[in-house]
Amino acid sequence: MQRARLLAAAVVSIAELGYAGASVAHITARARVSRRTFYDLFASREECLLAVLQGAVTQVSGEIAIADLARLGWRERVREGLLVILSFFDREPVLARVCVVQALQGGPRVLAWREDLLGVLAGVVDEGRGESSRTQRAPVVLTAEGLVGAAFAIVYARLLRGERREPLRDLVGELMSMIVLPYLGPVAARREQRGIGTFSSGREQPAGLKSPTRLAYTSSDDPLREVPMRLTYRTARVLQATATHSGGSNRLIGEQADIHDQGQISKLLGRLERLGLLRNTGNGHAKGEANAWSLTGLGERVTQQLSLNTEQGQSEQQSTHLEGSW
Repeated sequence: MQRARLLAAAVVSIAELGYAGASVAHITARARVSRRTFYDLFASREECLLAVLQGAVTQVSGEIAIADLARLGWRERVREGLLVILSFFDREPVLARVCVVQALQGGPRVLAWREDLLGVLAGVVDEGRGESSRTQRAPVVLTAEGLVGAAFAIVYARLLRGERREPLRDLVGELMSMIVLPYLGPVAARREQRGIGTFSSGREQPAGLKSPTRLAYTSSDDPLREVPMRLTYRTARVLQATATHSGGSNRLIGEQADIHDQGQISKLLGRLERLGLLRNTGNGHAKGEANAWSLTGLGERVTQQLSLNTEQGQSEQQSTHLEGSW
């Protein structure tokens, strides 16, 4: 739970102050976590930034997996993959600035990780050489690297200027036109630019992304900052149990959270109610009847944030590349 707080605080601090200006002290103060705890979890500020970047890639990889792009041809796969990435950035503008703009200020490990990731993306684009017509000159291997670098530079410029008048996803047509030109020729490029290329799902965005999960990395809407207590593993289990069994009694929530002492679960539920994370819609307090616990709006956001960061932490122990998804 402390790791989740620190990652959320790091994103907002780096976005507001820049990587160079966001010290460990800034991050720990925003997270309300001690400096000692920070160094128990991360060897350095750079390692913390790397964990943020890896978490973002894990989230995007999951959305690409949902879109099931492996079944598509090269052009459709690139187009829909690009849409997934840009849509994610549109939903998470603060995290996007950290990943695209501020990551360039990171240390050697962050920069090496970034180069590896761009190499994976270039490998996907390079598959377009197999689509090239025999009548045209085949692109060289470096073409893909140049195209990925150019696309990255365009997105970087938009995020650096803070342009939010038009969503980044609106760039899909122009970027696809640039990408397919050396492989499929000017006719295909013009079709992509005019938006004639269709998505395999027949919709504006790939199937499975209609209601995307939103992270809470914004300076004005950070649910973890609104909770004046230290969220422990046991607390998170109670919140998750309540989310899964909304309307559950003390006994049911306690069993699901593996807290079998009725005095302990009653005390913890009451505390979470006072903090505004839970509401009791039962009549237990007044008539001795069973309580019925459910999450408040804040409770739902906090539970979602803790769940996402926990999943990302587990995923970081696995491969963080997009290979196998794209």
